[in-house]
Amino acid sequence: RNNKIFSCIALVTVIFLMNSCRSKKVNYINYYQRVNTIDSIYRIAKQPKMALKEYRKLFRKYEPKNQDYIEEYRTYITLADKYHKRFGGKKSLNKLILLVAPDESDYRKLFPLFTKYNMDSIEVKQKVENWKKNLNHKLVDSFNNALVRDQLGRPLDRILVDKNVDKNANLLLWTFKNYGFPSIQKIGESFMPTLLSHMIRSKKYPEIKEKVFGYLKNGDLPPFEYALMADTYDSTLNTRAIYQFRDDSILSKTQVDKNRKSIGLPSVKHASQIRRDYFLRNKVK
Repeated sequence: RNNKIFSCIALVTVIFLMNSCRSKKVNYINYYQRVNTIDSIYRIAKQPKMALKEYRKLFRKYEPKNQDYIEEYRTYITLADKYHKRFGGKKSLNKLILLVAPDESDYRKLFPLFTKYNMDSIEVKQKVENWKKNLNHKLVDSFNNALVRDQLGRPLDRILVDKNVDKNANLLLWTFKNYGFPSIQKIGESFMPTLLSHMIRSKKYPEIKEKVFGYLKNGDLPPFEYALMADTYDSTLNTRAIYQFRDDSILSKTQVDKNRKSIGLPSVKHASQIRRDYFLRNKVK
């Protein structure tokens, strides 16, 4: 009987520990840093099989993102398909569909891959439509209006611009409180680079920046959008654009790259190569 009790306690302990591990919050800055390292293995060192292996390890720990230009999850699946390695089949393809759903041209280019795994274009389009239906349409309307409002009076009517910046700052903070970050997976489009970079004129910018950094860490906000916001603010105040998303950075290349790495951005040189390769691959023939 004592052995049975001990076994039950041991089982409960194991389940508790497993659930604790699963519920533990992960820091997506570490994820982005790892993606950049793996992309270097793939893109610069030209070792795709090693990159594939490392991506597999990464996506066991983190729910994947598919950032602009670098497209890490797309790269992982296409490499796995190329080298006839397991990647999770339809389950992983469904994740990829949701990550590329905001851009029709992106998922259309992947039709041959989906077809290869018995997912025809009609099925893919239906999944995209279902994704669109499940967006938060209240937030979609609110941020469509915010983007229109943001442009009113620019660049000459500073009184109107500041008034609308304050309205949009309040909308952001209200959204953070009630819905979390208004990511693409909630509103379908990324209004954030424009809206966040214009928050520099709001008195609530420090509060917004602090919350936005939290969303960077939990994976809701890509590093690029945080960096653009921060650099816009810093360059306006003292010309110290520390991530080099503004042309007036006075920091050394080494320091800029160190700053970029601290939030999960690739180095300036690496980022340039990523963008160049992306545009070459997607060049209209």
